[in-house]
Amino acid sequence: MNGITIKGIDVDSETRCAHYHTNKDIIAIKFACCQTYYPCYQCHDQLVNHERTVWQKEQYDSKAVLCGVCGTELTIQEYFSSASICPHCSSVFNEGCKNHYHLYFATDTLTK
Repeated sequence: MNGITIKGIDVDSETRCAHYHTNKDIIAIKFACCQTYYPCYQCHDQLVNHERTVWQKEQYDSKAVLCGVCGTELTIQEYFSSASICPHCSSVFNEGCKNHYHLYFATDTLTK
């Protein structure tokens, strides 16, 4: 996708994986620890031999979220501000991803 490699288990053309595969599961996240895109934390944890680290607040201007429909890379802040809709193609992201923010981002710095 736009020259970006997404690693994972049974990843489809819109970044769904073996673990998350509903119509709205269309983002991949670049992991801070390895600078590699995976559809989810479970794919990451099953395929690498290092611990996950989360993106810190001062890194929220980093492009780290990929829309699986249009291939647009969003900064973490753009993703948080998106209201679960890709600002480029208007595809709807899974709003349930918010339940897992703590696995990817320093959540103590997020405003609720």
